[in-house]
Amino acid sequence: MEHLLQFYAIYGSVINFIGINALLALSLNVTLSAGMLSLGNAAFAAVGGYTAGILSLRFGFPYVASLAGGTCAAGLVGLVIGLPVLRLKGVFLAMATLAFGEVVRLAAVNLDVTGGAEGLTGIPNVTTTWMIYLVLAAAAYFIAMLRRSRLGWGLVSMREDETAASSLGIPVTYYKAVAFVIGAMLAGLAGGMYAHLNYLITPRDYGFFIAVDLLIYNIVGGTNIWYGPILGAALLTALPEVLRGAGVTAGPIRMGINGLILLLVILFLPNGLASLFARRRSSAVKAGA
Repeated sequence: MEHLLQFYAIYGSVINFIGINALLALSLNVTLSAGMLSLGNAAFAAVGGYTAGILSLRFGFPYVASLAGGTCAAGLVGLVIGLPVLRLKGVFLAMATLAFGEVVRLAAVNLDVTGGAEGLTGIPNVTTTWMIYLVLAAAAYFIAMLRRSRLGWGLVSMREDETAASSLGIPVTYYKAVAFVIGAMLAGLAGGMYAHLNYLITPRDYGFFIAVDLLIYNIVGGTNIWYGPILGAALLTALPEVLRGAGVTAGPIRMGINGLILLLVILFLPNGLASLFARRRSSAVKAGA
């Protein structure tokens, strides 16, 4: 028990950030499963984080109510943004959502209510490790069940061939909007938990590089299996700490390391790390048969 406590004292922050990043990666996976390349989830996390922080700090809301407010605010913004931008596809959708993220960052820098460039400080530190992983487990279960639902099959059909899906009676626009809002709400929830974990939230916390990281987590882990984004987030979040333990400072070269891992995965594991577990499971089933 003493060794576990020592381990947590040293690596507790890394464990917490793995959970937060995994939840953010799952939020993006919802839209990716529908074939929508959105880079706005970092901005939705910022909306959720700032809203939750303001509700706690300025209005005295309890923790759960603040998280609920941040989650709903992110979902509402996702709906408002999603209705016009979901008419776009591919790189145009990615650029539009990336531009939205820049608008959110500039608003956070220039508004007094968000604390400006210095950020919102003094947020109650009430998020704990067990809360993070309880929410992550619930979100993972939700995503797994969603994939098996009518909506989930509809999203996959849209990803493969949107025109064919529409001809089969799938309400493409409605399903896109639902997926976009679900992803925004999960990102907003992660942002609210982060704000109450880190004491503060700043415009730098959810900028361009975070949006790119979320996409890399999904590609490295695998987008076709619900636990793929969790694997990708866990690996790439823990890697700098592992390298630091080996005497390598990963900060200046972190993006390069992530890019190298991404390239290797694309070349040798195009379905992500999760495909390794799927193959083993398939082999075990065949051996048992």
